[in-house]
Amino acid sequence: MRPLQLRRRPLLGEPAGWGDAVPSILQRIYAARGVFGPEQTEHRLARLLTPQQLGGMQQAVALLAQAIRDDVSIIIAGDYDCDGATGAAVAMRGLRLLGARRVDYVVPNRFVHGYGLTPELVASLPAHAQLIVTVDNGVASVAGVAAAKARGMQVIVTDHHLPGEYLPAADVIVNPNLHDDGFPSKALAGVGVMFYVLLALRAYMREQGSFAANTEPDLSSLLDLVALGTVADLVPLDFNNRILVEAGMKRLRGGRGCAGIVALIEASQRSVSTLCTSDLGYALGPRLNAAGRLEDMRLGVECLLTDDPSQARHYAELLSSINRERRDLQASMVAEAESMVASAANVDAQLVGVSLFEPSWHAGVVGLVASKLKERLHRPVIAFAPAGEDDPDHLRGSARSIPGFHIRDALAVVDARHPGLIERFGGHAMAAGLSLRTQDYPRFAAAFDTVAREWLNEEQLQAVLYTDGEMPAGALTLDMARLLRFAGPWGQAFPEPVFDNRFECFSWRPMGERHLRLSLRDPRDDSLHDAVMFNVYDGQPPPTVMRAAYELTINDWQGRESPRLLLRHMEPL
Repeated sequence: MRPLQLRRRPLLGEPAGWGDAVPSILQRIYAARGVFGPEQTEHRLARLLTPQQLGGMQQAVALLAQAIRDDVSIIIAGDYDCDGATGAAVAMRGLRLLGARRVDYVVPNRFVHGYGLTPELVASLPAHAQLIVTVDNGVASVAGVAAAKARGMQVIVTDHHLPGEYLPAADVIVNPNLHDDGFPSKALAGVGVMFYVLLALRAYMREQGSFAANTEPDLSSLLDLVALGTVADLVPLDFNNRILVEAGMKRLRGGRGCAGIVALIEASQRSVSTLCTSDLGYALGPRLNAAGRLEDMRLGVECLLTDDPSQARHYAELLSSINRERRDLQASMVAEAESMVASAANVDAQLVGVSLFEPSWHAGVVGLVASKLKERLHRPVIAFAPAGEDDPDHLRGSARSIPGFHIRDALAVVDARHPGLIERFGGHAMAAGLSLRTQDYPRFAAAFDTVAREWLNEEQLQAVLYTDGEMPAGALTLDMARLLRFAGPWGQAFPEPVFDNRFECFSWRPMGERHLRLSLRDPRDDSLHDAVMFNVYDGQPPPTVMRAAYELTINDWQGRESPRLLLRHMEPL
């Protein structure tokens, strides 16, 4: 693991207009995230960007409205991650609310169909399918859209991924990240784009007089799904996304969530009333993602579509079981990856762009391996596995990156320099996927490392943990922990507050095999604070005197709440 450097998060401006209602600590936290006054925390749905600002929206809703009027057979083509599953559920529920009677969905199996709307997935569609609506995919599906058009189908692509050199010949594409799209926020998740399409469709149908008095559907009922998919996909929580997520969280805390999400909350032993975004990202999202990684994401979508609580609990328990299997498999693969890195002579100094491949690895879990190794090495990492049991000649890779290194653009450079080396790729700045021939893996690994060396300097390769500074003496209270929990929503690009203080280790003990439970003394007022740190214990005691970076969290034990420090880093003083 590379050494970690603590840095104070700089303020991006001066707080203004808060008054006494917001503590100075929270004002400082907001100012470090670009929020300088109360109007920037008013997460009201009325302040959402308007759907009509999205390119292609007018054509998309006209096609959908016509399809509903003509009772056309609509197929939602989702994706096998949490964003794709929630997006498919939003599309299904929303179109039904708006009057569609013949609407169904498909989700590709990553081991059978590959990613997105592929020709293989199109070939599996029923003969009666007339209109395909992609969710969280499609902008790279040039061949798949061509196959659908050859069958006489119409195709609406809704996506948020970055486009490649060529766009598919769909009837219309709705994607805020198209090069010429003027939508002010580029951070919408796939589920967010689909929700926006439904908002625009409802407005269009309203103008057409499609709703009788008091029958206009309430699309806010879908916001719990939008919140889950948005948080789980790690898109930046800009102001627009924070509005969507906060509205969804309020529905869930108010007991108005769909049966499937409520069942997933129960299965993960979280509380509906105190639910926060980290619960979505670290407990619910992985359960849905596990189905797409190891089994069939239809399990996840069905969980989100059912309104029967008992059936939802059945799906949630099944998803939890698959997630346990995923965790075991991931732990084994990560251990093997760490062993590869450790056994390679001075690999940490030699490689900047790290590629890893093991023939026994599971293609559905390599993204998690890449993520773990990226965190520990602070280098961009791509992990590869065979594309399938019956296809050892091709590899699928999943890439994770660090700040300052746009991984999808890096793959584009490799592709331009070595035509034909990469068979297919796509993704974002921080995550991407690709496929290539097994025999080409060594050549790709060298080419990727070359680009990483050219683009990254030593400063960018220094792992940094940004903190919000010291907490004043006496501020580590349950009331402050509650205030911080609900002051977000926190997430990607709007991170949960992290503080750093000097402590003395009053007592400690191992917790499980790799975790620590500590009692830390604040020398300023002699107060003692309960603390935990995960996945760090190697048999050595923690420092007697330390500087610790931590989140102030709430420990809910048998219905009794108390403040707890979740340590992110500690170093001796």
